[in-house]
Amino acid sequence: MGTVTSPTILPLSEGVSRAADLLDGRRIAVLTGAGVSTDSGIPDYRGADARPRTPMTWRTFLSDEAARRRYWVGSHLGWRAFQAARPNPGHLALARLEADGRTTGVITQNVDSLHLRAGSSRVVEVHGTMRRALCLRCGQVFDRRAIAARMERDNPWLAVPDDVPLGPDGDVVPETADHATVPVCSVCSGVLKPDVVFFGEFVPRARFRAAEQLVASADALLVAGSSLAVNSGIRVVERARRRGLPIVVVNRGETKADARVDLRIDAGTSEALSSLAAALGSDAAR
Repeated sequence: MGTVTSPTILPLSEGVSRAADLLDGRRIAVLTGAGVSTDSGIPDYRGADARPRTPMTWRTFLSDEAARRRYWVGSHLGWRAFQAARPNPGHLALARLEADGRTTGVITQNVDSLHLRAGSSRVVEVHGTMRRALCLRCGQVFDRRAIAARMERDNPWLAVPDDVPLGPDGDVVPETADHATVPVCSVCSGVLKPDVVFFGEFVPRARFRAAEQLVASADALLVAGSSLAVNSGIRVVERARRRGLPIVVVNRGETKADARVDLRIDAGTSEALSSLAAALGSDAAR
């Protein structure tokens, strides 16, 4: 298991049956990507409906004050939209599997906190979270709600439109940000940054070690809603492959790790994860 050169690719019903055979009786580490949150109204990066976007990079955020101002306005609007999102059946199915002792936890590339809000307790957010902001000078950590209150106090013109074009990281391209006042650290007046990993920035070592520990204590890996195009996801899959674990992927369309996995269920995550949880005996009434 875990060393095949091409996966079995199956539709929903057959795929869930085969996945249940592979995973039953094993402790499962779970890796999720943006596709697991699309049914909560949060778009993914590469799906058919994904909007073209230029992501904020670590270097630009540090060096370009105007770009940083635009990012903070867009991030504020996006965070407000994130707050309105609710966990979907896929998130809830994974929480049930954890409650039943079938998973070691969830490693997620998402920053929307929906796994935690669904009831999962062992969650490693490898790309960080929109729940917090931190100071790049002194390291002080702030609750995002407090930062949002400051943004709205200092920029009373800010409004969240109903049709805000939300990005997967909670980013929005604002119509204007030229006169925005962005929050600074209330301790040292340093630059604040949402606690998310930008493009060009490394996942903190301690955080990735926590993800590795979930894989190390598992007997199988389940990937849901990720094309595995980002390095952090491929690294998790590679850890599982080297240990010879069965690897099951739920994703619409191919992934960059298809040659390394045993099975890919070509289906949406909400229905597939709900069906898989039921097949493994987790009670949907929880």
